[in-house]
Amino acid sequence: MHIPTQEMCYRLIRKMAMPDHIICHSLQVCRVALVLVRELAGQGISLNWQLVQASALLHDITKARSFKTGERHTDTGHELLVTLGYPEVGDIIRQHVKLDIYSENGALAEANIVNYADKRVLHDRITSLDKRMEYILSRYGTTAEYRTRLRWLWDASVEQEKKIFTNLSFSPSGVEDRMENFDMPMQLLAIKSAPLKIDAEQP
Repeated sequence: MHIPTQEMCYRLIRKMAMPDHIICHSLQVCRVALVLVRELAGQGISLNWQLVQASALLHDITKARSFKTGERHTDTGHELLVTLGYPEVGDIIRQHVKLDIYSENGALAEANIVNYADKRVLHDRITSLDKRMEYILSRYGTTAEYRTRLRWLWDASVEQEKKIFTNLSFSPSGVEDRMENFDMPMQLLAIKSAPLKIDAEQP
């Protein structure tokens, strides 16, 4: 399995000219995801943190472009990472809005964590699942069909949250308390100064 390093992710983010607000969102999603991976590891559930890190940082890699093109950013993000030689990361990006499988009993996977972490970050703020899903419904529920789909996704996401936190000793509201200090301006600067060349670490 080939996984891009954090530096490689930063290069790609800069290369794709992601706007600051999407970068900040992605950094926060990564923080939430890595806290969950760390805490789950403490309970004997081992997940690939490098895969989670890269997938969380890059989950919206084509979103800014999609505003102009109308493309589905889950699909084009997947295609981009596959093209670069990172199919496992691409597969998680493809599922960051809607998982392929929602199961109450199946084992947790990296895709579960990135999908859930994305639903805990509203713009660049860590929030509750309900507040995030309320925003998604109001923002994207433009037709009765979409509202029905989003309400189904909301219910499925609630079940995923229960599945994750059944394995942990704290509630969803305790995620932010377990995060380390984070300097967002410094991380933005690191991304904006990353080399533009993105093929140096390809397999």
